[in-house]
Amino acid sequence: MPDFLQYGFMVRALMAGTVAGLLCPAIGVFLVLRRYSLMADSLAHISLAGVAIGLLLGLYPVATALLVAIGAAVLIEWLRTERHVYGEATLAMFLSGGLALALILLSLGRGLTVDLFSFLFGSIIAVSPADVWTITGLGLLLAGLITLLYKELVYVTFDEESARVGGLPVRALNFLLVVMAAVTVSLAMRVVGVLLVGALMVIPVVSALQVARSFRAVLVTSMGLGVLAVLSGLLAAYYLDLAAGGAIVLAALLIFAATLPLGRSAAR
Repeated sequence: MPDFLQYGFMVRALMAGTVAGLLCPAIGVFLVLRRYSLMADSLAHISLAGVAIGLLLGLYPVATALLVAIGAAVLIEWLRTERHVYGEATLAMFLSGGLALALILLSLGRGLTVDLFSFLFGSIIAVSPADVWTITGLGLLLAGLITLLYKELVYVTFDEESARVGGLPVRALNFLLVVMAAVTVSLAMRVVGVLLVGALMVIPVVSALQVARSFRAVLVTSMGLGVLAVLSGLLAAYYLDLAAGGAIVLAALLIFAATLPLGRSAAR
């Protein structure tokens, strides 16, 4: 048995990280193909305000981050679809606004704490049993929704107007997608960190696009690469005493670099 499996904190980190590595690209592929990649970073910064609320009030930070991120995701989509505010402008406003709100909340309380740093950059020792249960339970729920609505989500992703003409509830599907993205960000931030979770939703997908030639292949490949990045990053963080989030994202970038030559070969 590898020595790292003797430690409960490492087992919990690997379990939560595996779910995050599967879930982030699974949701990220829909965002990337819709040119909505900035949504992940925006929701991550907004969820930081939720973490600040939880830390200040003595509540479970993942729960408060989840509620704040879902509320912001619904508001972002409402502004985009109902008020016709440009999507990029809306995301930029919420990204900077979420970070500003988090800083103000923290300045009113204790300021930066060790707990906050674990949420900012991820930590292999900070994942609690409650985190594992929350991440696994909600991860299974999201996986079920993706499986159940797979065809509809793909249709809306590639041709929203045709999906609307075809009678699909496009508005409801769009709201559902951003809510799922908010939940994913809130869950994965415990392992990857708020500042880097967006990268885990985007980089494996971009890597998969280099080598896969169908949507289903991109989805499956990106999920596999996401798990590979998370597990290799967590092991590097354990053995080299690194920040978990940074190690995971660097692993994802190395994987992307490795796929580039394969992408050029496939293009020929």
